[in-house]
Amino acid sequence: MKLLLTTRADNTSWEWAKLVHPLFQQYAHRIGADFLVLDEATDVKEATGGIGNGVYQCRIMKHYDLHEHYDRIIALDSDMILMPSLPNLFDVVPYDSIGSIYEDIGTRAPQRHQCMHAAQQQFGDVGWTSGYINTGVFVTSKCHRDIYRKIDDQYFVAWGTDDIHIGYLINKYGYKVHELPFQFNHMTMYSESWNNSRDRFDSHIIHYAGRGVFDQNTAHNKIHQAQLDYERIYG
Repeated sequence: MKLLLTTRADNTSWEWAKLVHPLFQQYAHRIGADFLVLDEATDVKEATGGIGNGVYQCRIMKHYDLHEHYDRIIALDSDMILMPSLPNLFDVVPYDSIGSIYEDIGTRAPQRHQCMHAAQQQFGDVGWTSGYINTGVFVTSKCHRDIYRKIDDQYFVAWGTDDIHIGYLINKYGYKVHELPFQFNHMTMYSESWNNSRDRFDSHIIHYAGRGVFDQNTAHNKIHQAQLDYERIYG
């Protein structure tokens, strides 16, 4: 079985690449996967839609072509740190299921549900009322290839971009999702009071999505936060 780990990056994310891509390469080697950085724009005109980083996000759609050659693919965002405790995600997620957390919970639920509704207003109702995926940590098999295609020859280009586009197609085609615990994609939302202020260092992956600052008093921005955390974890 051919396995692949991908991440999205460009010339604006060199600090992240320098910090975390060696961890990604080591992890890929440990689980027997190839490693590929998606650093070319995909369908530039359609993907941007007025959103500055739309092209960057839509590079995950390259998985449609990559699944011609690879049986299973893990996608990881470049703004995250993999902990030594991270198990093989291919063992965690069954072959016939898509692996992702759901982030329409806690303080984020109302806004995420609005985005899901907006996609169905644009492309048609598929009965999607819950289950907002996050492609920051995302596992698919060759049988899920169709979720990386355009919808009516276009991408969803409002807030949420690839998460919403792919989530819509998952629901349209009725694919099973293996919901990963938040410890596999620990964003700042999971350290909020509604989730008992859980410690990110107890998780398998720390994801600095959005503003990405966990320690407001010590970190200037999210790359600084990641550098501080990396030093604590790896020395």
